Amino acid sequence: MRRTLTRRSFLSAAGAAAAGLALAGCVNERADGKVEVEIVSYKQEAVSIFEQLQEEFNASHDDIVLTINSPADAVTIMKTRFVREDYPDVIGIGGDADYANFVDSDILADVSDCPTSEKVQSAYSDILKSVTYVPMKGIYGVPYVANAAGMLYNKDMFVEHGWEIPETWDEMIALFEQIKSEEPDIYPIYLGYLDTWTILSPWNSITINMVPSDLAFQVNSGKAKFADYYREPAERMLQLLDYAEPGPFAYAYNDACTAFARGQSAMYPCGSFAVPQILSVNPDMNIGLFAMPSADNPDDRIVVSGVDLQWCVAETCQHKDAVYEVIDFLSQQENVQTYIDDQRAIPCTEGDYTLDPLYDDILPFLDEGKVLDYLDHSYQSSMACDAQLQAMLLDGDVDAFLAKWDEDWQRYNRAVIRKVQEYEENQG
Repeated sequence: MRRTLTRRSFLSAAGAAAAGLALAGCVNERADGKVEVEIVSYKQEAVSIFEQLQEEFNASHDDIVLTINSPADAVTIMKTRFVREDYPDVIGIGGDADYANFVDSDILADVSDCPTSEKVQSAYSDILKSVTYVPMKGIYGVPYVANAAGMLYNKDMFVEHGWEIPETWDEMIALFEQIKSEEPDIYPIYLGYLDTWTILSPWNSITINMVPSDLAFQVNSGKAKFADYYREPAERMLQLLDYAEPGPFAYAYNDACTAFARGQSAMYPCGSFAVPQILSVNPDMNIGLFAMPSADNPDDRIVVSGVDLQWCVAETCQHKDAVYEVIDFLSQQENVQTYIDDQRAIPCTEGDYTLDPLYDDILPFLDEGKVLDYLDHSYQSSMACDAQLQAMLLDGDVDAFLAKWDEDWQRYNRAVIRKVQEYEENQG
């Protein structure tokens, strides 16, 4: 059996509508004969760009009408519509646990026959495949744009002081020490750990270079424990506290972005998604991003980069040709360039794109496909992994952290573990 969790069980878990509801069609034909394609996207910050692209598509197509909606709390709205079996034609979501659950629940169609899929860079196709709980036959999303995480840094400040981008952990700690001794009014880094989700950004960037890329799958298969690999990353997370603002647990994400924007710190371990917030405080700031230097060998460094937006098609779709025409239009190079210029994103498709200067230092990693997905995309939200990391950083007890992590993983991932182990048995 391909999946043990079906659409019916997914809908039941969410409070499904009464049995006997007819499945809604994917694409509706209007009274004027035109096919109406609806996209629901979770990227509310890109509303203006989508409105522009929607207008351009509708002006150039006589047979299809495109509507793109980007509501607040879009994923919750999607799930509510799934319960009602009122499926949007196209779902714009990230490559994360929600996507994995949608695939697992038979909600999404196999889009292997979508011509645009052939233009997707292999690194991002592989990342999307890695998100699902077990290897899947088929393709269930067309990656559109990505983001990246590592160490944001103040380029002008680095030039002014002659600081070099570190390539090893020891070099980075040495740079931190240099900044502390030479510039007492500047923190080497700012953290802002009051918002627990911010802790996941440095955790992802540090840990991805230090553990097997398929560690979560190995744990679910019963072949490994997180405690075997997470000790050193946890200790490095603790080490960062020595070079940050005093009491980082009292400062939130917005505080960290503001402090970095105002030059109170030289660096900020976060991702490209924070740049708009930082620039809203200091529009003239020259921001760079370098790969977290936590690999033993500098040549083995990896950039954390995930699929920030992909196009998924409802499994009930009856008119894929119209949907694929929309996806093809959105994926045309000039339209992708418009999006990435506005959102400072990274394109997932092949093409001659101009990226924001933010990415200058990681271009070699992007060009060579030396990217891996965010580790927390495989973490169940119910496990509150960010809160567990915060507790470890507050009390410094790594042993307790490792024991609880493995214990809670078994508790909150029972269904996934069962699925993975059944898959492994069938492969044997």
